[in-house]
Amino acid sequence: MKYYVTFFICLLALSITAQSTFIHCGKLIDTKSGKVLTEKTIIVKDGKIESVRDGYMITRRADDVIIDLKSKTVMPGLIDMHVHIESETSPGRYLEGYTLNEADMAFRSVKYAEITLMSGFTTVRDLGGSGINVALKKATARGDVVGPRIFTAEKALATTGGHADPTNGSKATLMGDPGPKEGVVNGVEDAKKAVRQRYKNGADCIKITATGGVLSVAKNGQNPQFTIEEIKAITETAKDYGFHVAAHAHGDEGIQRAILGGVKTIEHGTLMSAETMELMKKYDVYLVPTISAGKFVSDKAKIDGYYPEVIVPKALNIGPKIQDMFGRAYKAGVGIAFGTDAAVFYHGDNGKEFGYMVEAGMPAMEAIQSATVTNAMIFNMEDQLGQIAEGFIADIIAVDDDPTKTINTMENVTFVMKEGKVYKND
Repeated sequence: MKYYVTFFICLLALSITAQSTFIHCGKLIDTKSGKVLTEKTIIVKDGKIESVRDGYMITRRADDVIIDLKSKTVMPGLIDMHVHIESETSPGRYLEGYTLNEADMAFRSVKYAEITLMSGFTTVRDLGGSGINVALKKATARGDVVGPRIFTAEKALATTGGHADPTNGSKATLMGDPGPKEGVVNGVEDAKKAVRQRYKNGADCIKITATGGVLSVAKNGQNPQFTIEEIKAITETAKDYGFHVAAHAHGDEGIQRAILGGVKTIEHGTLMSAETMELMKKYDVYLVPTISAGKFVSDKAKIDGYYPEVIVPKALNIGPKIQDMFGRAYKAGVGIAFGTDAAVFYHGDNGKEFGYMVEAGMPAMEAIQSATVTNAMIFNMEDQLGQIAEGFIADIIAVDDDPTKTINTMENVTFVMKEGKVYKND
């Protein structure tokens, strides 16, 4: 008798888990081949893509789900390699470190996470915050918070007074002398300790600020701020912990030091020379252009009081140059990884980056591939993310039009599935 009971329980378990979702796709972007396919059915089961079939397959079971996207263009969930998920631009942002508690910022970050996911970005790389980003990563992974899959650098690494020194702009009595624990590096031993501290704090990757920056309360927006020895100490230690290193960098000398020091991605890259572009190709370093951020800061810098005075000339100088640099880098053959710097502009506007990339000369399909297969490869998840193919995680989105013909459709994602769960279906 017990064998019959066991057999019945097994059958019941199979019937409970056997439900599948059939997604009927009018158009489907094959990001691996760079082709737009037509009339396909994606079969999703247990959070994974079970198969992709020709035509519109009919459900096999009464409890299977059919999703009709015959009028849409379907593609893998998008990956943004540069966001700051716990904050957002505003004229009052520079006071928030003094007026908001961590709990205030954490609750607000939940909204930004949901907006990001609903915009079609099922995975993001968060490149620096206060540490709330680690807690948010865990909360989205557990399903406690609606948001994208988050890989985070936790706190970005800076030098004393450099971009990402958390005490820049503070009065003398509040400045103190932050060190590796706070993400401030001065010397090789500091560099090693700062990486290990990020590992201890729950980071997934490392970010350094290889040059000055636009939005820090400091005068120079482009000078080199790490020695090559410090950068090498960071990248070598990061490798021990399975981390890649991203380098914020505007000035050319700082970009070259970062490349020679062993980083994987250059963020912004504004004043990059042709010589540096060749170095990027030689060392297999990817450019994360963040054109959206450049356009936003140069516009807002024209509004009295939006930024502190020390920031305005930097924003007006650097912001307008990013798109042109990107166009030259793409034409030179530099590898491009999609990233926006969301939070410098409003979360949810990430999709505008595709249009800016196309304006600068990158074909729409390649822009989409930069946000899917390329970024998945940088995460060493090219067999799990970035494609709609058998065995991949079921991160799937849809837009109304064919983006290879109308790129601005990427700004209005109408369907979002993450790990097989539908979060949006307009």
